[in-house]
Amino acid sequence: MHRSKRFREIDKSIDRMKVYTLDQAIEILQKCPPVKFDQSVELSLKTGVDAQKSDQQVRGTVSLPNGTGKRSTILVFAKGDKVKEALEAGADYAGNEEYFEKIKNGWTDFTAVIATPDMMRDVGKLGKVLGPRGLMPTPKGGTVTNDVAKAVAEVKAGKIEFKSDKHGVINTLVGKISFNKEKLVENIIALLSAVNRSKPSTAKGQYLKSMALSSTMGPGLKIDLYSITEIHGAKE
Repeated sequence: MHRSKRFREIDKSIDRMKVYTLDQAIEILQKCPPVKFDQSVELSLKTGVDAQKSDQQVRGTVSLPNGTGKRSTILVFAKGDKVKEALEAGADYAGNEEYFEKIKNGWTDFTAVIATPDMMRDVGKLGKVLGPRGLMPTPKGGTVTNDVAKAVAEVKAGKIEFKSDKHGVINTLVGKISFNKEKLVENIIALLSAVNRSKPSTAKGQYLKSMALSSTMGPGLKIDLYSITEIHGAKE
């Protein structure tokens, strides 16, 4: 009953059909009745790519200037000295065979996975577990590398990977509701700029079509993309 009352309060303060500026949307989400945890703020971006074509997948990475606000639990697949290097850089777990077995038995207590190239043959066998969670390491994402210390440091500093789904939509975390508005705006602008840089050369027509912003327990608000390019200068 408490939850439904909360959402009734939220519904009174918003117009779900309205398109808001980015600043307005953040202010509304931050004024929603609070919950007992620091909610994530998520962005949903509809692109104009033909998601059925393999050469029109949108994929890339971006280091959010203010981080995600979410502590990353990092697993590194490596052998020998690279295990020690990963742990000294701040990885939570590092190794090989023991972690393959744990994952096969249902263990998924991590939020980021990094692997050295020589481990990818075995890591690939975990695709059914890692793939759906968006955790499969990739060279393009910087998570298949021999420089594991650098990769760990980047993830801890707020580097995230984004990619379009089968509908051409990118859904990603951009911060926490406790961030001040300026920090959320900076993160979102950095993400949009990175998405623009990742535009497939074969994509035709309007690339960025629509955007929505939401919090874990809050509403989804439509954002005026034009207002972002005009006010904040995110270049398409």
